[in-house]
Amino acid sequence: MRQYVMAFDAGTTSERAVIFNREGKIVSVAQKEITQYYPQAGWVEHDPMELWSAQLGVAVEAMSKAGLSASDIDSVGITNQRETTIVWERATGRPVYRAIVWQCRRTAEYCERLMPYAEMIRGKTGLVLDPYFSATKLAWILDHVEGARERAERGELLFGTVETWLIWKLTKGEKHVTDYSNASRTMLFNIHSLCWDEDVCKLLNIPVCMLPKPVGNSEIYGESAPELLGGAIRIAGAAGDQQAALFGQKAYAAGDIKNTYGTGCFLLMNTGETPITSKNGLVTTIAWGINGKVTYALEGSVFMGGAVVQWLRDELGLIRTAAETEELAQKVPDTNGCYIVPAFTGLGAPYWRPEAKGIITGLTRGVGRYHIIRAALDAIVYQVNDIVTAMGQDAGKPVGTLRVDGGASVNDYLVQMQADISNTAVVRPSCVETTALGAAYLAGLATGFFADEEEIAKGSTGDRVFLPKMSEAERAKHTEGWKEAVKMLL
Repeated sequence: MRQYVMAFDAGTTSERAVIFNREGKIVSVAQKEITQYYPQAGWVEHDPMELWSAQLGVAVEAMSKAGLSASDIDSVGITNQRETTIVWERATGRPVYRAIVWQCRRTAEYCERLMPYAEMIRGKTGLVLDPYFSATKLAWILDHVEGARERAERGELLFGTVETWLIWKLTKGEKHVTDYSNASRTMLFNIHSLCWDEDVCKLLNIPVCMLPKPVGNSEIYGESAPELLGGAIRIAGAAGDQQAALFGQKAYAAGDIKNTYGTGCFLLMNTGETPITSKNGLVTTIAWGINGKVTYALEGSVFMGGAVVQWLRDELGLIRTAAETEELAQKVPDTNGCYIVPAFTGLGAPYWRPEAKGIITGLTRGVGRYHIIRAALDAIVYQVNDIVTAMGQDAGKPVGTLRVDGGASVNDYLVQMQADISNTAVVRPSCVETTALGAAYLAGLATGFFADEEEIAKGSTGDRVFLPKMSEAERAKHTEGWKEAVKMLL
């Protein structure tokens, strides 16, 4: 009896497999960190084969931990780091280059040259012209790997974001598909006609024959090869990590907003069946497509969220674990006037300044370790608040409630500070693994494991609500200090 759904959560820093029961409760989890490559300043890469082997390994481990076999798993849903770009040989499955990660800024100059076409690109794809998205990364590979463009034009090479790569590997090359949400992040996909845009592909000289088939987010794409997981399992859902988190947060109504605190921070607002063009530095994207109906979203992206905490640990050596930042940040009453603007890979929404570099302002002899740790957490909050403000302006009213998830959302100090600075209720679900949960929901909906969205929405959540406690004067003082720091950087 197939009583469980498994999610593949292919993140930026780790590969994870999470198994859920019918109540959406976690039964088993396995995780493995992946290697980060930084060949040059601003460049970020992954090994596609490591992504695949790590994901397969944690899937087998999660099943083993729970004592489950393939016959117990109804289906697999996949969620992934978006925009990350992989090109491989159709015949052998061998990547022609490392995966270029979404954080990578190597194509900033190329984007500058394309600026005369920015409005055309935005009108078709909903995205601002930025190195963040897949299109210019793909063009870079075709231009810099010997013979790649000619081979792509002959149909010998395939492109995919991470979910496409994993589905292709799981089905042993039978399925070359991408879901609507991931396709909408490539800067090659027309979010209105739901197909690859010929004008944009021609502009960037991308052969359409190497692009995967766009498909809905909740449908059966195929089955895993039996020898991989001990039996064939249906692959029945896929979504980019942020759209999956929106779905996992049960944000099914227009106006619902969530923020995921991951490596970066990503805020999405469900806008229903209508794509809305932002006037405040946000992008328009596809949230999901289910049963022929497409739901759109406004999105703001913070490039450096939880990665700021990693920086404290790995580069500065100020902490041993991310978890201890909550206690250490509260050893001082404030940051002593110190602000960190962590533009380590440029500034994302609402500024879109790919050339920006990080700065620390307000340093005095009295600023110590705890102030820096607190300022790093506050920097995450301020960046998120910039986008909350922009979303309120686009919506024509302040954000009432912000749903949060992701690793850093377990930090009570950070979440309370978010409520204080954004002056809004912040809701944290009992299960903060909403990205994986969203992928599981999408897969289970396709197979009938879950009846419909209404059934999912009825499930108990055990949410905790953080309400703002800060005075208006103190809030204004903090946010003005942040604005001054950003102004210095820009």
